[in-house]
Amino acid sequence: MDIEKIQAAIKLEKVDGWLFCDFHNRDHLGLKILGLNSSGMATRRWFYFIPVNGEPIKLVHRVEPTKLDSLPGKKISYSSWSELHRNLQMLLGKPSRIAMQYSPMNAIPYVSIVDGGTIDLIRSFGHKVVSSANLVQQFEALLDEDAVATHYQAGKLVDMILNETFEEIRKSIKDGKYRTEYDIQQFIGRRFKESGLTTDDLPIVGTNDHPANPHFAPTIENAREIRPGDRLLIDLWAKLDRPGAIYYDITWCAYIGANPPEDYKRAFEIVRDARRAGFDFLKRNLASGKKVAGWEVDEVVRLYVSKAGYGEYFTHRTGHSIGEEVHGNGANIDNFETQDQRLLVPGCLFSLEPGIYIEGEMGVRSELNVFINYDYTPIVTGREQSELVLIQ
Repeated sequence: MDIEKIQAAIKLEKVDGWLFCDFHNRDHLGLKILGLNSSGMATRRWFYFIPVNGEPIKLVHRVEPTKLDSLPGKKISYSSWSELHRNLQMLLGKPSRIAMQYSPMNAIPYVSIVDGGTIDLIRSFGHKVVSSANLVQQFEALLDEDAVATHYQAGKLVDMILNETFEEIRKSIKDGKYRTEYDIQQFIGRRFKESGLTTDDLPIVGTNDHPANPHFAPTIENAREIRPGDRLLIDLWAKLDRPGAIYYDITWCAYIGANPPEDYKRAFEIVRDARRAGFDFLKRNLASGKKVAGWEVDEVVRLYVSKAGYGEYFTHRTGHSIGEEVHGNGANIDNFETQDQRLLVPGCLFSLEPGIYIEGEMGVRSELNVFINYDYTPIVTGREQSELVLIQ
């Protein structure tokens, strides 16, 4: 942890300090940013204040006095709640703007971690609490070259496994030994393990109307056989099975046969072109030196789908941050579920994945990953699906 770098970022945010606090390891973001281990006892509240200038201050309970010993700064202890309040008020100083893992109106749930009572307490001392969302993105979500390399390595393996999956389905169709959605999901999961990949959940594999539920999960009980004439969606995500590895997350659509229905083909083309419109907007604006926030890209993509007549069927944000968790803690491509005003800056990795979901009929989504390179150039990190995959 580089205190000087954090203090420089605090200054740019025009706040007077960044206050971390935790109880029972609730703030996973703070623990990661500070480099703290979540193991061991965590039964008492602690606070760690990094002022814009000067030495950080630790406030710990006397029952767990060594909790923050790995961090730089002066240590203050407390036992009673009244002593906690006095010491906290003292270390924060005169009324000022304090950044915390908080989001006004819960606008960005990923960073809205500090409980309302603690916010009330800090405000009672006369301070204005502001969101640390931009700071969290800078120190938790932006990727260095080593991290990005793991993403690319995972991408090559996931792309290979997707090709193997289409071939597995093709063979089953040819042999007349139809595999179910669940069978194919399990096949992908096995190939992940055999290839040195790990994932937080198994892939989405759905035919026809099943992926009209965007997070459809096939089971032994609900899975259908994949047969000729079926429309197919596969959403798969994985990372290298090692510490610090970064996810790769894609969705492709296919048709079992040579001639996909026109409505399915058109829906795919709309989400494909909407995805491209979002990427082109981002690339064009960054190239001209303009700043771009996540919500602005969502707006472009959503407008394209709406003008094509399918706006009501696009029921989720355009994309999400990607990191060590498949849904990371940086800027999302979202002006629908939330309005993510965080900027897309070098080191950001995220998905672009517009979709169309018509209940009882079909679900279509086209997903790829975009990395903002260190020269502000957006890069598609893997293959781009341009046409429906025809499995015959």
